[in-house]
Amino acid sequence: MIIMESTVDFIKRKNEQFQNEKARVRTREIGRNARCYYVREAWTFLPQHNLEHDKVFVFERLRMERIEGGEIAFKSSWAEGNIEYRIGYYIRGKIKRAKDKWVWGQYCPLIPHKDLLSLFLKAKTEKVILD
Repeated sequence: MIIMESTVDFIKRKNEQFQNEKARVRTREIGRNARCYYVREAWTFLPQHNLEHDKVFVFERLRMERIEGGEIAFKSSWAEGNIEYRIGYYIRGKIKRAKDKWVWGQYCPLIPHKDLLSLFLKAKTEKVILD
């Protein structure tokens, strides 16, 4: 019998992981020739209200650290220290190896209106969003 990690335990674990790692976030630049590295400065989690056991949104404040690799597509938009925000989600897998495990959502998040407003308010209250 597999015991699934609860949403509360998952959020607690991710908060601890993010805090302990002082996590660096790596993404591919839009032109696909370079990698962008950010420092995750602040974040907040919110379970989706009608999928509270299966989907958790994350709102992150990322600070540009460096770019490595080839030519970047939008040179004017990339500078060390720039702040960007990312909305993502984790979902409880439903198939194959990911079944019943929390995995990063690989597509653009779809978020109910009620949760979008709650997520922004929570991010603002917790100072993830800077004034």
